Amino acid sequence: MIKPKVVLEKRVHKDADVVKIVFEKNDKILRCLRQLPDLRWSQTHRSWYVPFRTTIMQDIFGLLKPIAYIDYSALKKTGTTRELKPAAPVLKKVGETISPLKHLSVLSSEQEAKIKEFKNWMRSRRYSESTIGTYTDALCVFLRFYHDKQLELIDNSDLIYFNNRYILANHLSASYQNQVVNAVKLFFRTIHLRSMEVELIHRPKRAKALPNVLSKEEIKQILNAHNNIKHRTMLSLIYSCGLRRGELLNLKLCDIDRRRGLIIIKQAKGRKDRIAPLSEKMIQLLQDYYLACKPVTWVFEGQGSNEPYDEGSLAKVLKQAVEKSNIDKPITLHWLRHSYATHLLENGTDLRYIQEILGHSRSTTTEIYTHVSTRSIQKVISPFDSL
Repeated sequence: MIKPKVVLEKRVHKDADVVKIVFEKNDKILRCLRQLPDLRWSQTHRSWYVPFRTTIMQDIFGLLKPIAYIDYSALKKTGTTRELKPAAPVLKKVGETISPLKHLSVLSSEQEAKIKEFKNWMRSRRYSESTIGTYTDALCVFLRFYHDKQLELIDNSDLIYFNNRYILANHLSASYQNQVVNAVKLFFRTIHLRSMEVELIHRPKRAKALPNVLSKEEIKQILNAHNNIKHRTMLSLIYSCGLRRGELLNLKLCDIDRRRGLIIIKQAKGRKDRIAPLSEKMIQLLQDYYLACKPVTWVFEGQGSNEPYDEGSLAKVLKQAVEKSNIDKPITLHWLRHSYATHLLENGTDLRYIQEILGHSRSTTTEIYTHVSTRSIQKVISPFDSL
């Protein structure tokens, strides 16, 4: 199987020498890169980067070489930026001045053995491979921070110290901190190391961000951007049924019930089955797609009939559609799902039905769409108009 490509480039960002890391959206690569303590996201350049230091190539190769092809030829070029020099450590301030972080060390043999035991336990409990990977990566970072401390001696104060000296000092997200907390709680509860009192560990407060929603006009532009019927059908099905990326790619032909106007989404997030309604227009598009492409097993197949369509390729399909539509927004596939839910709400669909269609366990998750729906807000008359 061909490894995904990661390109390293020289850049100057905010008057500092950095290494820009370019790759197509890939959760596994990103999880590995998050082990770099100084990984940052540039909103301006829409890419990840790290400050240059003498060990950066060694660090990146150590993390990514098993899973990706690394192209660093651009780092050898001259004339694109000034000669790179290691950046001086910068003191961060989080309530108090924090000294530069120590470099994360390799795991001890004891830590590796316990992590392997932990992974086997999660697999026996039927955790998804995605969750296993996320928890394992987060736990590795935490334990590498305490590589010289025996596991049975790690306690709650160590997690607080890690959050302050690693998570906050490196301006890592609350979401990532939450992943670490979840992984640490489950790990220490599983292997029964009593120094850590897991019931006293609290998750960080998360920002209550609103879902990103597109207008119906923007959705129409994106769905009609491709002439390729396969690409158009994939994006249309995500929007018309509120699917997650993995749910679309895991659909099989037997999951389409054309007579009842339904699709059956099997073992989705939380290992739950659910159904979603198919519109007449979507049924017709699926029929046209089937006659044109004749899939065998999966609704959307990759290079062969025995494998589903690739996640990275699906992301490219959306990216091309957005570019053709001339919409200047950082749109992801999940925006289509958010837009579907919001448009349903604006059409008067009951929240209980939207919750069932989207597969939300809690109604509070679905209720967030009431904050972005314009159905009621647009009826509010500003007192400014009456001045």
